[in-house]
Amino acid sequence: MELAVTDFAASARAQATPVTVKDFAGPTPAITLETPADLAQREALLDLAFGRAARLAKTSERLREGRKPADGLAFAAHGADGRVVGTLRLWHVAAGPARPALLLGPLAVHPWFRDRGLGKAMMATAILEATRLGHGAILLVGDAPYYARFGFDVALTEGLWLPGAFDRRRFLGLELRSGALDGARGLVSPTGAPVEVPSLSELMALETTGGLKRSA
Repeated sequence: MELAVTDFAASARAQATPVTVKDFAGPTPAITLETPADLAQREALLDLAFGRAARLAKTSERLREGRKPADGLAFAAHGADGRVVGTLRLWHVAAGPARPALLLGPLAVHPWFRDRGLGKAMMATAILEATRLGHGAILLVGDAPYYARFGFDVALTEGLWLPGAFDRRRFLGLELRSGALDGARGLVSPTGAPVEVPSLSELMALETTGGLKRSA
């Protein structure tokens, strides 16, 4: 099934204005591909959902930090006014040696949309699109009863471990292609493209040309 995942105009959500309950009495949020304009609101939503220090300390964050999400698998949900009320991204990892997979998460939904099916809709979108793009398996760390409804199973990760402390009961897998995690053993490691960091010479050139402005 091919999803029609469209994008909002960046100008509609350029302001990272705090989200409040009164803002969301309108239509169901639209799930779209994330754009750079969503970054500030996405980070604010994740902080609201998990707490910044707590989420950045998670072992699964070691598989995401400094990496780009998988192409076409970074999603945002927008309220009627264009502000971000849901986020979900997937990341390239290796499920042991030479076994490509995706890591899902974090999934966050604004409190006003919890228990309204937005998280479920974002999960369905992500799984269907990952399947359409030809990926074989998805891993995640999360609530087993919640994710079981999408087919995630702790049995599929029995031979795998993460680069740090984790609760094995919450380490789950889903095969998008039958047998994709058969015999998977070893350490899960990040394989996504690194985030580009400007070099010192590039930063100096920007400052010289006026492209980099220092705050007073």
